[in-house]
Amino acid sequence: MIKVVPVTLEFNGLRLEPLAPHHEEGLRAAALDGELWKLRVTSVPEPHNALQYIGTALDTRDRVAFAVIDTRSGKLLGSTSYHDILPGIKRVEIGYTWYAKSVQRTHVNTSCKLILLSHAFDTLGCGVVGLRTDCENFASQAAIERVGAKKDGVIRHHALRRDGTVRDTVMYSILRSEWPPIKSALHERLERHGSRQC
Repeated sequence: MIKVVPVTLEFNGLRLEPLAPHHEEGLRAAALDGELWKLRVTSVPEPHNALQYIGTALDTRDRVAFAVIDTRSGKLLGSTSYHDILPGIKRVEIGYTWYAKSVQRTHVNTSCKLILLSHAFDTLGCGVVGLRTDCENFASQAAIERVGAKKDGVIRHHALRRDGTVRDTVMYSILRSEWPPIKSALHERLERHGSRQC
């Protein structure tokens, strides 16, 4: 069994802290950076729904949501979560992930994935970590594949999008045995690229 509880995690100039109502203003500002809620393949809240987004995340039984904070400026950059937590088989998924447009394709996503994967495998003792995305979210699929996750397949006609259409969901995973070389590769990528495109 694993026990996933809200915790603050920090690495490489980023802090993941449990999402809370006081993050509303920062969440709204991050969503406005690029008008991300207009993308039909993401879970980014409309600015006026930021507090409702937080409430839904906190009320979801098998989800632990984080605010992504730049430690130098204190600015909220986006949000990410553990979800679909299955303690008995030591499985979590990482998702509900989005970042302000200005920090996309920087070190932020790689660093956050490294933080969450390290905590899942090295602290919680997970046997597998899953990731999923919309079949039409090609940027997200590419980012997940850059992390090193393996594509498990596609669940057809799986979930509603914000516009009412039904999406196919692309499923990925990383097994515990695959984690050590992936961890090394992520550290090497961050060392090579720094805060530039990563």
